[in-house]
Amino acid sequence: MGVQTSNYGPENLKVIIPVGGVAKRLLPLTAEVSKACIRLVNLPLIEISLLTLAKQGVRNFIFGVKGYVNYRSLHDHFESGVGFSAKYGITPRVHIKYQPNADDCGSADSARINMEYYDIRDPVFAVQGDNIFDIDLEGMIKFHCENKAFLTIGLMPVPDVTGYGIARVDGDMRISEFIEKPSPKEAPSNLANTGLYLFSPEVREVFKESMVQEMILKNRRLDFGYDFIPYLIKTGRPVYGYILSGVWYDVGTPERYLEAMNGILNGKLMALQDFGGRISEDVRVWIQGESPESLRRREEIIRKIRDGRIEVEGSVLIGRHCEISDGARIVNSCIDNYTRIGRNAVIENSAIMDRSIVGDCAEIKNSIVGRHTIINSSATEKTKISGVSVIADDVTIEAGCEIISARIYPHKYVRKQLLHETIIV
Repeated sequence: MGVQTSNYGPENLKVIIPVGGVAKRLLPLTAEVSKACIRLVNLPLIEISLLTLAKQGVRNFIFGVKGYVNYRSLHDHFESGVGFSAKYGITPRVHIKYQPNADDCGSADSARINMEYYDIRDPVFAVQGDNIFDIDLEGMIKFHCENKAFLTIGLMPVPDVTGYGIARVDGDMRISEFIEKPSPKEAPSNLANTGLYLFSPEVREVFKESMVQEMILKNRRLDFGYDFIPYLIKTGRPVYGYILSGVWYDVGTPERYLEAMNGILNGKLMALQDFGGRISEDVRVWIQGESPESLRRREEIIRKIRDGRIEVEGSVLIGRHCEISDGARIVNSCIDNYTRIGRNAVIENSAIMDRSIVGDCAEIKNSIVGRHTIINSSATEKTKISGVSVIADDVTIEAGCEIISARIYPHKYVRKQLLHETIIV
């Protein structure tokens, strides 16, 4: 039979989520907030992963946070997990812990620090902070135990290997080679590492081995993909690949953020099919609201849609306490809580985060607008934002701006101008 499955019940698993660094590819969204807490479909990104696993019985999570911004963002939202458990009705409740104030030098080092600090002797499941996934946890555990694996890695075939860790597997799915971010010519297959790792408890002893300690001292780094997985393969540990059957999104760039948003809104993620407040079974439109005041605003938006005064197309999620003026057109987009959309504004394939204001006649296409941002616009001076532009939090844009493939950092005031492939820091 192999490894005993009894120890591997979801309730015994310790999930470690390394969240380190600045997430440069997602800047300026991550200038002041952890990538794990970037809002996606009106939730902090990492909440989707927590929910996916908690629904399957996982109760113990550790955020392997490095640095002040990551710690502050995650702790201030999730604390010990009481609120998250209450929100989703999870009993017994979820427990969330945090890495002690010790800087790690990579994702595997974060796992090492937390296993030591919390004296973990149970199996460990590691998840990346910017990934969204479907997983049959029971199926992965069974596969791991039957193969007597030391490590099982979640794999997914990808059309383009660029930017991923790639594994070569033999007939029984044992991994014989693993290369982090190879060039397309060097890639041994098209099976990408999803950043989901199921470790046997003995991993704690491997971290103490002299060669691992030397790697940390010499390279100042112990990363799962670059260092630790190749080391396990080289030293003959049984490392296996498990193909995920659902979808997987690596939300590492603005383009991939919008791709994930679109996929989730269109029901591709099994773990998150409903956002609350769906207006009818025949359209994929959700308008959230629970309190009497937000329900009143919800009814007002529904009335405007039915009267043809505002237009929604495709899959659209609108948060609580939103105000949408006549003539607005919203297509395949996400409008977060407390947002105001002006008259005749057009929003397509875009995310408008909470408490932002979009002026009259503005056009926002294939872009991300951060929180508490004001996009001034009028019938005579229309503001246009397109080309996967990213406007960070608390930005004010003057009416009449045209912004194409630009990045604007938080707290900026942008005067009327044409910005093309520009970064305003």
